[in-house]
Amino acid sequence: MNESYKVLIVEDDFRVAEINRQFIEKMDGFTVTGMAKTGEETIEQLNNSQTLPDLILLDVYIPDVEGLELLWTIRNHYHEVDVIMMTAAKEVSTIEESLRGGAFDYIVKPIEFERFAWTLGRYDRQRRMLTEKEEMDQAEIDHLIGSAAAKQTSVPSDHELPKGIDEITLTTIKDILKKTKDEGITAANLGEKIGASRSTARRYLEYLVSINAVKTELKYGDVGRPERRYIFS
Repeated sequence: MNESYKVLIVEDDFRVAEINRQFIEKMDGFTVTGMAKTGEETIEQLNNSQTLPDLILLDVYIPDVEGLELLWTIRNHYHEVDVIMMTAAKEVSTIEESLRGGAFDYIVKPIEFERFAWTLGRYDRQRRMLTEKEEMDQAEIDHLIGSAAAKQTSVPSDHELPKGIDEITLTTIKDILKKTKDEGITAANLGEKIGASRSTARRYLEYLVSINAVKTELKYGDVGRPERRYIFS
C-alpha cells in the first residue's frame, strides 16, 4: 500500500469516536483525517475538503439527521467515498437499507478490534484489486465480491480449523504478514497490531508455520538476544 486511506469518523459520542480513532491508528495504511459529531459537520467537512476521504465510518444515530438520511446524502453526492456503518442499530430494516445504500460493511457496537481489522483488510484488498487491474476474470470477480465460489478456495471454515484459531483473525494476520515482506514480524509486534496478547498471536503464527504458510528465522537484536520472526512463505 503506497498511500494511507483517509478516514472520516462520524460519531456523536466522543468516547466511541476516540476508540474508533485508536483502532484505525493500529492499522497500517489508514489515517484519520477528520471527525464529525453531526450530519451538518459531516457535510461541511466534505464540501470544504480539498481531498475527500476514502472511507467514512458512520453511525446511524446522529442527532440532527433521521435514520439513514446521511448515508443516502453521501451516496448521492459523494459516490466515490466508501461507507462502513458502525452502529448499535440491529433492526433488519436498517441493515437492509444500509446494504441497499451501498455500505461496504455493517458492524454492530460494541466494536471488536479483530472484526474491525478484518473489514479494513478486506477493504484494502478490494481497493487494490480495483486500482491495479484493468480487467478481471470470473474468479477474480468472485474473490472481489466475496461470493461462495471464491470462499471454496479461501481459508478453511471454522469447523476445519484447530480449536482456538478463528477464521477472521487468521485472515487478518495473513494480510499483516504479507505486508511485512522479508523482514517478518515477532509475536509481540503482531499482538499489538491485532489487539491481542503475545501468546494468542504466537498460537496463530505457529499454526501458520505448521501448514507451511509461514517460515521462521532467528534474528539478533541490539542487545544480542535472538528473536523469533515469522515470515510469510
